[in-house]
Amino acid sequence: MYKPNSLRAHLTAAIPDLKRNPDKLLVFIDKGSLVTTRTKSRSFEYAYTLNIIVTDYSGEEDALMVPLLDWVVTHQADLLGNDDKGKGIRFMVDFNNHNSVDISLDLDLTERVVVKQTGTRLDIAHAGEVTATPPYTDPYWQLYNGDKLLAEWQVHPIPPT
Repeated sequence: MYKPNSLRAHLTAAIPDLKRNPDKLLVFIDKGSLVTTRTKSRSFEYAYTLNIIVTDYSGEEDALMVPLLDWVVTHQADLLGNDDKGKGIRFMVDFNNHNSVDISLDLDLTERVVVKQTGTRLDIAHAGEVTATPPYTDPYWQLYNGDKLLAEWQVHPIPPT
């Protein structure tokens, strides 16, 4: 699993308090499971709740949340725009004193692992995240199969609301 270490590195680099004292950032995996499809493939998905605890934090909460959301955009974008308030990203705050808090964050994460078989050899690769299709940037497009023109069209901009 790469996401816990990736998020730890991202937050430690982004937040000065954690850069000075990285031991304030604790990372745990809770409620982990393997999801398979019962096909011939040995590919699977890790599904788990990542629990991050920042202890004795005296900075602005926004300074933690915005870099967290920036990481989520790349590594688990399906957490954004989640209308189910019980899923996605959750947090708890313990007020230690007038100067610091302990913040606990729970993120529901998945990681796809592709297992390919060649004879008796198995190769694994962690699949990247599914990303949204980028918008068309040019007004005119052509679709080809080799040298054969299959279709052509002009993109009509969405009118402002």
